[in-house]
Amino acid sequence: MTRILTVIGARPQFIKAAPLSEALREAGLTEIIIHTGQHFDAAMSDIFFDELDIPAPQHNLHINSLGHGAMTGRMLEAIETVALAEQPDWMLVYGDTNSTLAGALCAAKLSIPIAHVESGLRSYNRAMPEEINRVMADHLSTLLLCPTSAAVTNLAKEGITHGVHLVGDVMYDATLSATRRARERSKILDMIGVAPKSYAVATIHRAENTDDLDRFRRIIAFLEDKARDQPLVMSVHPRTRNLMNREGIVPDGITTVDPLGYLDMCWLVTNCTEVFTDSGGLQKEAYFHKVPCTTLREETEWVETISAGWNRLWTAPPSILPRSEITDYGTGEAAAQIARLLAEHGRG
Repeated sequence: MTRILTVIGARPQFIKAAPLSEALREAGLTEIIIHTGQHFDAAMSDIFFDELDIPAPQHNLHINSLGHGAMTGRMLEAIETVALAEQPDWMLVYGDTNSTLAGALCAAKLSIPIAHVESGLRSYNRAMPEEINRVMADHLSTLLLCPTSAAVTNLAKEGITHGVHLVGDVMYDATLSATRRARERSKILDMIGVAPKSYAVATIHRAENTDDLDRFRRIIAFLEDKARDQPLVMSVHPRTRNLMNREGIVPDGITTVDPLGYLDMCWLVTNCTEVFTDSGGLQKEAYFHKVPCTTLREETEWVETISAGWNRLWTAPPSILPRSEITDYGTGEAAAQIARLLAEHGRG
């Protein structure tokens, strides 16, 4: 039986793993999950496994709160120990985190074929650690599982054409399932005290924003200005909370809440009027819920959300493009397609 060693460690990866883990089981594949510990806070980790019915990780590495080099190096060493013991047929990695890079490097050195979910995304900003991680993972991978045709084109520009598959976006799979659950279970609007379609949502967590104090203050000022038009709810990442506490930053007119579980965040976004975020995943989720988004960065890897009129960069003027459907993301069957590909390729 084909054995898949899956490496996850951060909130977006937990969300993507939910539909794919289920699809792997249904395809008769054996999945062994490694949780690197990159996101370790209960509100950023445990709650997602509980809410989304993700199988408990067989291996938890508890590696976090380190610099990029130290974190990636320790993950690489620990993942190698697990891989040697488990002898998988495939290493499955998601997205662009340090966990992704460590898993890909380990597999390459042990000659384990790599399947990269969300392959081919590019911001073309090499100052972002995420860009380095995703590029390196792609150039090491055997199966490159692309969410969009733009991602396929990006890979072709870099000379990667073999093993490339346009499968759609597993985040869409996850969003469809989570929205159904959230409708039945989430009480977040009552807890915060907001009515549907009466408020906006914001998140800030990327290092490019939180490591630059002047930039962070400009973003907060931008959000404070937006909060004069309508109530604005900001879910605050632990890194962002530490920065705000250290610098004594108290956003004016903005309701701040601790990190939310996926179902509550899903329901909050479903019912809001606008999203302001530096999160790659939340840009797409806003589109899935047909909510306009402003990205708090200078570029986005999800370029189709801009060309389709649903997204804009915060330093750009408001979009005048007509809003259109993004068909590349698929119909909610991306996880099943990936599982079929892994089953067809067997032992790589």
